[in-house]
Amino acid sequence: MPPAAAPTGEPAGDGPAIFGQASALLNTGRSAPPLSGADLPIAQEAAAALRAADYRRAPLPAPPETRVMVVANQKGGVGKTTTAVNVAAAMASRGLRVLVIDLDPQANASTALAVDHRAETPSMYDVLVDGVPMGDVIARADGFDWLCCAPATIDLAGAEIELVSVVARESRLRRAVATYFTEIGPADRPDYVLIDCPPSLGLLTVNGLVGADEVLIPIQCEYYALEGVSQLLKNIDLIRAHLNPSLAVSTIVLTMYDARTRLAAQVADEVRRHFGDAVLRTIIPRSVRISEAPSYGQTVMTYDPGSSGALSYLEAAREIAEHGRPLVEDRGEEGNVA
Repeated sequence: MPPAAAPTGEPAGDGPAIFGQASALLNTGRSAPPLSGADLPIAQEAAAALRAADYRRAPLPAPPETRVMVVANQKGGVGKTTTAVNVAAAMASRGLRVLVIDLDPQANASTALAVDHRAETPSMYDVLVDGVPMGDVIARADGFDWLCCAPATIDLAGAEIELVSVVARESRLRRAVATYFTEIGPADRPDYVLIDCPPSLGLLTVNGLVGADEVLIPIQCEYYALEGVSQLLKNIDLIRAHLNPSLAVSTIVLTMYDARTRLAAQVADEVRRHFGDAVLRTIIPRSVRISEAPSYGQTVMTYDPGSSGALSYLEAAREIAEHGRPLVEDRGEEGNVA
């Protein structure tokens, strides 16, 4: 809604003029008219705010070929699903085509994207166990033109047992994705595929790691979150050595950051020291809005797009899109940045 006009007979004040000068500065590239010493800082802040708004609205660069990223961490409660759906939503809101594959029997990603995941719904269980084409289970996420989801159902809880006797059970997802890409053709392939895994190192997570080219690891800014990462990296090394040599730990996202605590800063510093440039500059803060959004069947990008959580995930998505995929050869033996 446009701002309300000043009441008749009352001066509108200097605010609109100052913002108008800041807008002119951005739109024309010329210097704004001289301002008084008291008004100059306000104009600078307004100009910076407008630049930031334009930057956030700008489309994200599309990769030359589809980037398949698995979001994995065997520790629960670190923001794994939240990161997967909100990064996906941020990318889709800026013009990229994104597919989220929900491999978690809890189906939280499907819930956040408002995709049907009742027991009888065609889902990733049918794709992995029965060989149903992935195109038959994909549904469009509510509120987005370029975001789709292959949902999970509770049936996935039994998939690991049912797949034990299946030949090449670790690569079922990779073959399903490859077949889907062949069916739809290069022009219609998504720019990004984000695979949300369960909080475990079981067969579903192994399928996600074998089916992807990159690993995105959300790390909660608390001490216990660090302990589980070393085991995850060992498993990634095993996957790389025996099943998927192209796998790379490309992205580390620090989540649930509480600036009021010294521990959060210490954990963030330790993660950055260990993983180097793989850690995004953007840190995801603790946010009530992020927590509330799934209860409304939404991501924070649609629930409260102006919140700190939404802006943080948008910046994280931009970093991922602009940095591109690293080479496996550029990483150390345990997935660390060399």
